Amino acid sequence: MGSKLTQKEQQLLSDQLNHEKVCIQKYSSYAQQTRDPQLKQMFNQYASEEQNHYDTVSQLLSGQPANMSTKQRPAQQIQMQGGEAGELQGAVGGAGMTDQEDATMLGDMLMTEKFVSGAYDTAVFESANSDVRQALQHIQREEQQHGEGIFNYMSQRGMYNPK
Repeated sequence: MGSKLTQKEQQLLSDQLNHEKVCIQKYSSYAQQTRDPQLKQMFNQYASEEQNHYDTVSQLLSGQPANMSTKQRPAQQIQMQGGEAGELQGAVGGAGMTDQEDATMLGDMLMTEKFVSGAYDTAVFESANSDVRQALQHIQREEQQHGEGIFNYMSQRGMYNPK
């Protein structure tokens, strides 16, 4: 049996559910738009992980314990495979407009991940239930890994140059 959520937890989880839905939609849409196979793979992977987050938050909202067992794969695993091949392909066949479109999509997702991670931070601090808090911390860590993957992808391709 799950434990009863406070009104605040219900509100925060409901907000996070909406955020996850937007992330799934954006990553799925962007995966279809990009021509870069490595970026397509990363966006599809992140869409799948966002679906896992959505399912977890749904479970929490319905008073069930979070089933975290299927969500233990590291977020960077798929993206880092064949990194050199992706860079070589991008260097050889890079059309400027496509790179600009990819940079715009990546910038949008980096901004989105920053927002979603911050919202999880608030939800973690506002959760009275330690199981809810632990599940949200786990999800937030994965959101931050998504941000890191996006940042690294952009940085390696000169799309993002922190000074």
